[in-house]
Amino acid sequence: MAKEVTTASILVDDYDRVLAGWLKVQSKEGVKRTDLVSAKESEKQSRALLSAMARVMPDTANDDGFDLSDSGWAPVRETLEEIAENRTERGVSTTEMGWFIGSLKQPLLEVLQAEHGENPKILMKEIWNTTRIVDQIVLHAIETLVTKREAIIERQRAEMTEVSAPVVKIWERIVTVPLIGTLDSFRSQTVMENLLDAIVRWEAEIAIIDITGVSTVDTLVAQHLLKTAAAVRLMGAECVICGISPKIAQTVVNLGVDLPNITTRVDLQSGLAYAFDRIGVAPGQR
Repeated sequence: MAKEVTTASILVDDYDRVLAGWLKVQSKEGVKRTDLVSAKESEKQSRALLSAMARVMPDTANDDGFDLSDSGWAPVRETLEEIAENRTERGVSTTEMGWFIGSLKQPLLEVLQAEHGENPKILMKEIWNTTRIVDQIVLHAIETLVTKREAIIERQRAEMTEVSAPVVKIWERIVTVPLIGTLDSFRSQTVMENLLDAIVRWEAEIAIIDITGVSTVDTLVAQHLLKTAAAVRLMGAECVICGISPKIAQTVVNLGVDLPNITTRVDLQSGLAYAFDRIGVAPGQR
């Protein structure tokens, strides 16, 4: 009895043929990005994914019971993880990732056509199974790529926030944090945490928040400043907000935001002068 030709058997028996066909298809525009991923790397990744599929498919469900999340498909998912990691670092888009793996359909379907061209019923069944499997692998690869990209963006955002909100010790018992740009909830939380840590680390008594570089202040920003000032007071220090421009002062008043028990100064110089007076540093000692 002749062996039934399926996608699983094709990957095992005609591995080299499928791989060669896949690499050929990848040379088309939109699939292969040699400026981001070299031809050698692309071939290595293609071989790794095809090998993983050839290894698991003979022992896993490929018909209506197919489920990429099954434990049997773990080697394929792990290979996709590695490929997505590499291609995320190279800046490959989700579309390019999808085309890269989706182009595997063509060599597989060509072999199926050659084997079952005279039996439409079997051919359609295998085409459906092959399409479903490759499409699910494509979707998983794209989801993995997006997840890794979001993780990189979040890490970069956190790093940029750390850099954009440094706390500086400018004198014994005096620290300051200069703010530039826009304050959102994430950055405001980081500013508060950094400032409170600095107060403890340097035993600061005065914490100066310089908002000279903050272009606009809305209700949300004002609330963040209030929360930070309240947290500073709870740590036993005094909060001074300086750099309030006439435009920001008018905005705060028009918004009806009250800044109770918070010392404000027009610029950093006057804020420093106030801080020095509070800790008893004479002008000649500054």
